[in-house]
Amino acid sequence: MGNTLVTTRQLGRTGMAVSEVGLGCWQLGGDFGPISAATAEAVIEQAVKEGINFFDTADVYGNGISEQYLGKLVNQLMPEAIIATKYGRADGTYPDGYSLTDLRDSIRRAQDRLQRDSLDLLQLHCIPEQVLADQHIFDWLRVVQQEGLIKAFGASVETHIEAEICLKHNDLQSLQIIFNLLRQRPIEALFNKAQAQQIGIIVRLPLASGMLSGKFNKNTAFAASDHRNFNKDGGAFSVGETFSGIAYEKGLEIVDTLKKSVPEGMTMAQFAMRWILDHEAVTTIIPGASSPSQVAQNARVSQRPVVNQEIHDTLFAYYKSEIEKHIRCPL
Repeated sequence: MGNTLVTTRQLGRTGMAVSEVGLGCWQLGGDFGPISAATAEAVIEQAVKEGINFFDTADVYGNGISEQYLGKLVNQLMPEAIIATKYGRADGTYPDGYSLTDLRDSIRRAQDRLQRDSLDLLQLHCIPEQVLADQHIFDWLRVVQQEGLIKAFGASVETHIEAEICLKHNDLQSLQIIFNLLRQRPIEALFNKAQAQQIGIIVRLPLASGMLSGKFNKNTAFAASDHRNFNKDGGAFSVGETFSGIAYEKGLEIVDTLKKSVPEGMTMAQFAMRWILDHEAVTTIIPGASSPSQVAQNARVSQRPVVNQEIHDTLFAYYKSEIEKHIRCPL
């Protein structure tokens, strides 16, 4: 049904060809402020129209509401689409309730909401470093994969130490990381290893919670239920998940400088996402969208020209000298 505007890339060794611009579905659970069912469904419908075939969600986004929207619509509109969900942050599981039984029960609930007999990709959801290091959870993932409950597994991580732990498992298919103009460390620390092991890289927060859209200012207000309001200083979970760990006012200053590098004919948001896709190690970016028009704008990034290497070099140097020191979370 899609008009195939979006180029596809191979996800790890799964054989799955995923759109290099996917749809992040955190916001469909209402975690960025209220969203109506009509709007949520229109966002998903627009994604399908644009040729987006990769949807990233989690059991805790809106307590399963995000998964329910996808289960209802994607299976009707694009049954071959790939839906990635997550395990590990639900009440009773995080931070120390992990077990094979808990994992299996979580998967079955997700299967019900997504209306699928087997999950395409199950990702560990920013679980504690020590749980990763204990390695039992990877054995449990292999069990549920052998049982046919999931087709492949990966991990969503917050730090490079966690990424390194996950890379020790040869059957891991994907790593979901924060990577954007404000968080460039993976270029040196991760990408070569991931490519050598044929592990797909899924990039979340490509716009740093919207900061890199270039549309925010000192007077921008966020809903009380929006993590950009209540977690901007890490009050609820890792501060790295909100504005990529940069203090809001400092982020605005940095973005004003970054805007000077945006080529003519691109928006700041499109430039920020195109810059990410220029890195061969990246499989897909998963920007969120709260309107169909945002989905369309995001999808167009796939067709934008590659950013000049000189600009890449300049922005990496700027990151090393002026941005990295302001990140307020472990890298």
